[in-house]
This record gives sequence, structure tokens and C-alpha cells, in this order.
Amino acid sequence: MSDQRPQYGELATPEEQRRAAGLPPLDQAPPVLVEQAPVAPTAVEAPVKRSHPVDRVITIGLLAYGLINVVMTGLSYLDFATAMNEVMRIVGVEGEFTNYAQGRLWGTIAAIVLVVGWSLTAAVAIRRLRRGLVAWWVPLVGAVVTMIATSICVAIPLMGDPAFMEYIARSSGS
Repeated sequence: MSDQRPQYGELATPEEQRRAAGLPPLDQAPPVLVEQAPVAPTAVEAPVKRSHPVDRVITIGLLAYGLINVVMTGLSYLDFATAMNEVMRIVGVEGEFTNYAQGRLWGTIAAIVLVVGWSLTAAVAIRRLRRGLVAWWVPLVGAVVTMIATSICVAIPLMGDPAFMEYIARSSGS
């Protein structure tokens, strides 16, 4: 067999590799000229940002507190009817939550929004901590934004519940 290519499991020599790549042999390769850039005087280096240990503790504490709230609230949203019955009892609404289909759907969506909101908040906060930037405010802003989105998800099935809407109508004096 006059096949010059390496067989499976064989290693090609550097010359064979260059020939297969269409490059000239090593002894015929033109010398490579490397141009050196002029050496610039060393500039004053930017000061390294200092770590803020108190900020780090506060940020991690807020993220941990948020994670506990996300787990507990997310689990309660997965049993939306029970959670809304408890809310309606505390608020003073007579009757039970009966909008089960929307409650199941929007409760699941609200739980997902909580998890995604916390995850994005944690990612931004950790990125800021690694860069040495102040990050204590990120969990607070993330909590507010996530709470607004979650409240909208929870309000949708509540507004479709007859007992809750009757309570709203009675409270507004209509």
C-alpha cells in the first residue's frame, strides 16, 4: 500500500502535518520576523477596588433571607387555593376562593417568577461583589421588582373570584 497518510491510531510527524496543511517543509519555511512594539513608560496603575466586608455580609444575608422567602412563598403559591383562602380570611372576606383553574395556573407562574427574580438578583449581586462594587442595594431592588411582578400574577385569579369581588364591591360602597 503506498498511502502516505497515517493510519488510525498513528501520529503524523510534523513534516506530514505541514504537508497535509499545504505548508512548506520546516527547512524551507521563511523566517518569521517579530516586530517589537516600543516600550511605553509604565503608566500609573488604576487602584484596585477594595472589598467591602460589611457590604458582602449584608448582601449575602439579604440573598439568603430572600432565598428562604422564595422557597416558602413559592411552595405556598403551588397550593394557591389554600394560600388565598388564608389571605381572604385574614383580610375579612366572607367565602372561599373558588377560582381554582386560574389559581393553579397563576400560582405556578407566580412561583416561577419568584425563582427567576431571585436568580437574576443573586447573579447581579454576586457579579457586583466580585468586581468589588457596593451590592447591598441589589437584593432590595430585586425584591421590589419581583414582588411587583408576583403581585400582578396573584391579583389576576383573585380578581376573577366571586367572593373576593363581592368583598371589593362592598368595600367600595357600590
